[in-house]
Amino acid sequence: MLDRRHFMQHSAAITAAMAALRSMPVRAEEPAPATKKYGANDKIRVAVVGVRGRGMSHVGGFNGVNGCEIVTVCDCDESVIGNAVTAITKKTGKPDYVKDIRKVLEDKSIDVVSFATPNHWHALGAIWAMQAGKQVYVEKPASHNVVEGRRMVQAARKHDAICQVGTQSRSNPGMRAAVAAIHAGKIGAVKTAYATCYKRRGSIGKVAEPTAVAKSVDYDLWSGPAPILPIQRKSMHYDWHWIWAYGNGDLGNQGVHEMDKARWGLQVKGMPKSVMSVGGRFGYVDDGETANTQLCVFDYGDSEMVFEVRGLASESPYPAGVGGGAKGSNFVGNIWYGDKGTVVCPGYNNGVLLDPDNKVVEKFSGGSDADHFANFVKAVRSHKKEELNCEIEEGHLSAALCHLANVSYRLGEEKTLGELKEIGSSKQANAALTRMVAHLKDNNVDLMKTKCHYGPSLMMDNATERFSGNNPKANELLGREYRKGFEITEKV
Repeated sequence: MLDRRHFMQHSAAITAAMAALRSMPVRAEEPAPATKKYGANDKIRVAVVGVRGRGMSHVGGFNGVNGCEIVTVCDCDESVIGNAVTAITKKTGKPDYVKDIRKVLEDKSIDVVSFATPNHWHALGAIWAMQAGKQVYVEKPASHNVVEGRRMVQAARKHDAICQVGTQSRSNPGMRAAVAAIHAGKIGAVKTAYATCYKRRGSIGKVAEPTAVAKSVDYDLWSGPAPILPIQRKSMHYDWHWIWAYGNGDLGNQGVHEMDKARWGLQVKGMPKSVMSVGGRFGYVDDGETANTQLCVFDYGDSEMVFEVRGLASESPYPAGVGGGAKGSNFVGNIWYGDKGTVVCPGYNNGVLLDPDNKVVEKFSGGSDADHFANFVKAVRSHKKEELNCEIEEGHLSAALCHLANVSYRLGEEKTLGELKEIGSSKQANAALTRMVAHLKDNNVDLMKTKCHYGPSLMMDNATERFSGNNPKANELLGREYRKGFEITEKV
């Protein structure tokens, strides 16, 4: 549950900031350059922003591939650029290096900007790039919160930009074939999609005092739109995922891949009618703020999505013989339940279609990260957003699922795990709740003493992308207050 004192201190400021941002006029800016046309043999000049971890996949996706050339590497920590610079130099020549993304955007020769930054930079960086006339590839989740995700869509429309979100399963042939089978009615009417992120996440440790900022880091730039906070964790890098100011927990890390696929299979557009979430951070005490175990339920009216995060050792959630593995393995993927069978996809690009007796009828396989980058480059050349496999609007709607569930979780009342009896009226959701509680007991979590966050069921207004009714606390968490100089200024 949110600390009441902390919430009250920031509540008024956040409310005022969101009101101001909603009414703010579009920034007075120079018109973006006319859309550039690319022939089949034209080089596309790319800048990659953020190259420590996932950014190296972006380097691989653009480095001398599909007529692309990486000309600039941008990272606010100069100590992490070595691998990227070496790889690029071997392929096409040494790239420029800059710390500040604004220097990248001033370079009119750059065609594409690819973002693999922490989540809190995704929307601002992408919008700035689109305002500067660039085409954009941005990592998942598209946004850090719901409001800025919609602004990304609006910026793409205003500036006629090609903007792809990095949920790469949408480009994998195996996953595309599996979803096509669902859409073709091969398992009949599908009412429930069940998505899992069973991924071992150990403790990040607990520090007695803040960690010093490394001399190689421009911490003002790293913080960007987020407040400048002490680094209350051992590692500044990666462990930001579990800190609310920058990340969204495993919902916005691995989970968004699985929720994106689940929503894709269900063929639902817009926001869910309601959302609720229950969970907590169990098994250890550390500096992480987000849940490591979480059950989320999204009601779309005619269908539902049930999503689970498990950070402790777990058994496989899949039918026997499908996506198996020893207890404690990572089990990430999806199951779609139809009235004539199921489709099970344990992973990014493999799956099977099962009949009602769980016999394999059809198999699906194939694909890699490269497919998604290639799809983006193809759309950049044609300048047809319809060719993108995860255009920014799709990316926004899937990222919003992470944010909505986390709002319910953060506003949840504290209950002991032993008190958890049901989560709404959904049969699948309640079965998942029973399994989650048994899983925690199996990991030696004391059900009668350990408390969790039991989130409220929040109703959504699809037209406004806000919570309906008198729910100011929930609506405040749909956006954030931006630091001066790092504001998102596209009008809502």
